[in-house]
Amino acid sequence: MSELTVLQAVRLKGRVGPADLAATLGEDPAELAPTIAALTEAGLLVEGKTLRLTGDGRARLAELLDEERSGVDAAEIAATYDDFRTVNPDFKALVADWQLKGGEPNSHDDADYDAAVLGRLDAVHRRILPVVAAAAAQLPRLDAYAVKLQAALDRVKAGDGTWLTRPLIDSYHTVWFELHEELILAAGLTREGETKAGHAS
Repeated sequence: MSELTVLQAVRLKGRVGPADLAATLGEDPAELAPTIAALTEAGLLVEGKTLRLTGDGRARLAELLDEERSGVDAAEIAATYDDFRTVNPDFKALVADWQLKGGEPNSHDDADYDAAVLGRLDAVHRRILPVVAAAAAQLPRLDAYAVKLQAALDRVKAGDGTWLTRPLIDSYHTVWFELHEELILAAGLTREGETKAGHAS
């Protein structure tokens, strides 16, 4: 597991327990432990009940991301991010309709309404997978997002709607948000700039 992958996962989570970090990375906690220990000893992570980046960790991650970005085709990444932005509004609308019904918080007591909203997720998923594949062609570590999105989708389709939007787990929305952040960075943009442009998820 690369230094970049681990530091970026911690950055995206903000604060994360070692077990949850291992889960989101698809790693065995025991196998990840030496990497966490090494990064902590190097002053890049603060280890406690949860892990977080230090100032040096953020600086090191920025260097690693810049180095990674220098090896990609900027035009291809820009095109891939444009493709993401064509799907993003439909996913945002789906999430809004899941959370609200008739302008009020959705109590999820209308099975037909919920089923109709969730029925749109398959189409969104089919559209986002080629975007992830194109991104992974430039940045192979991003291929993990296809796996995580599929895992969340499978849980939703198995009847657990919390895996659509619940925070603090790798729900579909959480993974989508993190993928968006990865593409923003890969394209050399900022979340603040994308928010002002109306492209933030």
